[in-house]
Amino acid sequence: MLLCEVPQGKEGRPSKSLTIDQAAAVIKAAERTAMHAYLVLSLLVGARTEELRALTWAHVDLEGRPDDEPPVPPSIRVWRSVRQGGKTKTKKSRRTLALPKRCVEALRFHRDLQAGQREKAGTAWKEHDLVFASAVGTERNANNVLRSFWAILKKTALEPDDWTPREMRHSFVSVLSDAGVPIEEISRLAGHKSTEVTETVYWHQIRPALLGGAEAMDEVFPEQDRDP
Repeated sequence: MLLCEVPQGKEGRPSKSLTIDQAAAVIKAAERTAMHAYLVLSLLVGARTEELRALTWAHVDLEGRPDDEPPVPPSIRVWRSVRQGGKTKTKKSRRTLALPKRCVEALRFHRDLQAGQREKAGTAWKEHDLVFASAVGTERNANNVLRSFWAILKKTALEPDDWTPREMRHSFVSVLSDAGVPIEEISRLAGHKSTEVTETVYWHQIRPALLGGAEAMDEVFPEQDRDP
């Protein structure tokens, strides 16, 4: 069995995922903040937190090429991370992800918000082309993101200490699985090197897909009545 690649939460607890209603509440609470686009991308395209912290505007295409045949949708190129050397976790982690309309909307707002931050910072701004930069343009560290994330959760019914930003990615896998997306496609979108990794790391989230065959067979061959 492969070792779990997802860090454990507080006191070694296993990671978990949000329900649809919880995810919607988190996105709603983050509206018009610098964390809104970050959380929308985490939940809707499943980018790793270390990938989002390294994402640059040069790797964001909010327009696409709608007149091409076939049309090319808006997308982000997940080619870097904050890992040592700037490389993604694996070769398959380097991927281009089409953006849902809600992500495009969130990133456009975020771009305008960042323009205001740049103007306010003045000469203190350090330009690194980062999408999710600090208030002065520098790279945000993990603790900074965590504090901002918890500040958003405090506006919801969720207990902040029970959640980490990485669990937004788990929620992405769970939502796709519940929607019936095949595990091969989930694995590709998540940037895993194989479906085995997806099944091992996210087995809680893909449980409905794994149980689908058993449930179908229970209907075809129902349990026989036993004699009292």
